[in-house]
Amino acid sequence: MNTSTPAIVSQSAVRRLPRLALILFCVAYVLPGFLGREPWKNADIAAFGVMLEMAEGRSSWWQPQVLGIAAEETGPLPYWLGALFIKLLPFLSADTAARLPFGMLLALTLVCTWYAVYQLARQPAAQPVSFAFGGEANPIDYARAMADAGLLALVACLGLAQLSHETTPDLARLAMVSAMLYSAASLAQTDLRATARTLAVWVLSASALVLSGAPWVTAFLGMGLLLGVFLARRSQQTANDSVAYDAQDDEPPAWRNPVLWAAALLALVLLGSALAGLVPAAELQTPLRTVNWRSWGRLLLWFTWPAWPLVLWTLWRWRQKLLQPHVALPLWAAAVSVVDSLLSPQRDRALLLALPALAALAAFALPTLRRSVSALIDWFTLLFFTGCGLVIWVIWFAMMTGVPAKPAANVAKLAPGYVPEFSLFLFVLAALATCAWIWLVAWRVGKHREAIWKSLVLPAAGSTLCWLLLMTLWLPLLDFGRSYGPISRRIASMVPPQTCVVADGLSQAQIAALQYHGGLTLHRSTAGPAPACRTLVVAPGSQPTLDQRVDLTQWAYKATVRRLSDTKESLLLYQRVGG
Repeated sequence: MNTSTPAIVSQSAVRRLPRLALILFCVAYVLPGFLGREPWKNADIAAFGVMLEMAEGRSSWWQPQVLGIAAEETGPLPYWLGALFIKLLPFLSADTAARLPFGMLLALTLVCTWYAVYQLARQPAAQPVSFAFGGEANPIDYARAMADAGLLALVACLGLAQLSHETTPDLARLAMVSAMLYSAASLAQTDLRATARTLAVWVLSASALVLSGAPWVTAFLGMGLLLGVFLARRSQQTANDSVAYDAQDDEPPAWRNPVLWAAALLALVLLGSALAGLVPAAELQTPLRTVNWRSWGRLLLWFTWPAWPLVLWTLWRWRQKLLQPHVALPLWAAAVSVVDSLLSPQRDRALLLALPALAALAAFALPTLRRSVSALIDWFTLLFFTGCGLVIWVIWFAMMTGVPAKPAANVAKLAPGYVPEFSLFLFVLAALATCAWIWLVAWRVGKHREAIWKSLVLPAAGSTLCWLLLMTLWLPLLDFGRSYGPISRRIASMVPPQTCVVADGLSQAQIAALQYHGGLTLHRSTAGPAPACRTLVVAPGSQPTLDQRVDLTQWAYKATVRRLSDTKESLLLYQRVGG
């Protein structure tokens, strides 16, 4: 009888979320953003450029690069995935083909998070209190309901939407971190055969995380999780009267099997050390004394919303069980990523890796929430996401008709030159999503039996609704404003046919965009003379020292080409006049 747990859950509260509804919900979240759009700046198009050069044989598969410049993100595995799909699916556009494996990685993240919470909820210390006269939740049903809640909590996090729909190494890392969390949760079980299978998943996910450019995250995360699992197994074995061997097959308990543990630890250490030269960890460029704590605090608040209030509640209500696997494992995984975010120059992308663990912790707040708190979450979510959806619809209507006039004028000011496009297919998808939201709200406020995951339905559905509306109604506008496509095609129209272009000071993203969207053949200014090139493209920041790399007597200034949606970002064009 588990009397020390703060969770009090009846069998009627652990109804399963219908599997078809859950699958359709995940599909509605995963697909928008991976289909039908152009690569966006900066990390998205930069990573895609590496994949394209790999697929076309212009880059080494072991040393990713764009136009001879080493990729900004280390770790070749994510680039391998995109390049492989580009080669395997030549009948698709290259950017669509490259996004397919990353859509699968996001789906893998959702699946691993579900199973991680499921395994954690099956732990004896995580089970709800037993009732004196029965009626408490069945352990398996309870674990399934908690897993549904964990998945909904992950989807609800505001920071997940954009970064999880990009073709960047960050999404590969996210999937592998969630797989490691699932493996650690599964390793806490006592079945020896299951442990062996799970260790295989553990080693594969740890290897993939190292090859995705995060060896130090792998080391700290992996060692902490393994230590937590080891202590949990030892505690379970001591509680079982210190039984050293199973009575039926005379095999040692899984936690005492030295071969399995040695293999996992050795594989982790060897991978981290042997591959450190191939995929070095990013340097910590933000010393603690220079951290902008206010900015980082704001990022934590909005990026992890609505998980973080539930996480704090979990830590308070389960404070007497902080060393138990269902709290300790996700807490350690979240802490590693949060600290990495504090010290990383790209804080949001580092913080992305904490979301599966935070979602798992948030799920364990639900069995302890009061009904009044649950109602507060529902009403806040209802007002917030309904308001966001309404704003998206109003601005779209203003773009199409000019009414209301003020939103239409704001769009014209922020995106000069943009011509609105109407797509019946995208409009129908947006309308269906809105109708589904209205139905869900009516269901949520209706009178029916409570379900433990009920409080997270509206946050997750609201996040999905807004993301889907953005990726349908606003997709042409976002492509215009966030893609390098328009400026790349304008530059290409100024370049003489069948000639190459000298590039000076351009970023990896700009080079990739000019090659893909503009169809230009680029030559770096630092790679030596290129007499066949008739055009020079220069980033404004490198113009003061341009004469150190290029003989300016052979070039004449031609034009400044600006991104219409961002006048601060421009490129300078020169035309060859001699040589």
